Amino acid sequence: MAILSNFRETLSNLFKKPATLDYPAKPRPLAARTRGHVAIDLPACIYCGICQKKCPTGAIKVAKADVTWSIARMSCIQCGACVECCPKKCLALENAATPPASTPTLDVFQGVKKEKVDA
Repeated sequence: MAILSNFRETLSNLFKKPATLDYPAKPRPLAARTRGHVAIDLPACIYCGICQKKCPTGAIKVAKADVTWSIARMSCIQCGACVECCPKKCLALENAATPPASTPTLDVFQGVKKEKVDA
């Protein structure tokens, strides 16, 4: 009798959709409330360093002299503190996952020095 009950379960599973996804071909859709990762609108950034000071993990580094903004993705906890405090609103939490990595990476964004115009 146990063989027949197992056969019935096997037969019913033949006509159902698989419970898993074909991951590399079909990535799992992200929920609307997913925080994702921090993105920067580099031309709008004034390199004030407030985001660096507000980051609880110290993942963000700003160098005003070099006009660079960098973030250690493995250290970032996607709390959004940097996004809330940015005076120019050039930071945002994008609803996208960062690519997987086996080693800590540092994303460095190099801006363009803005020349002062004398009037």
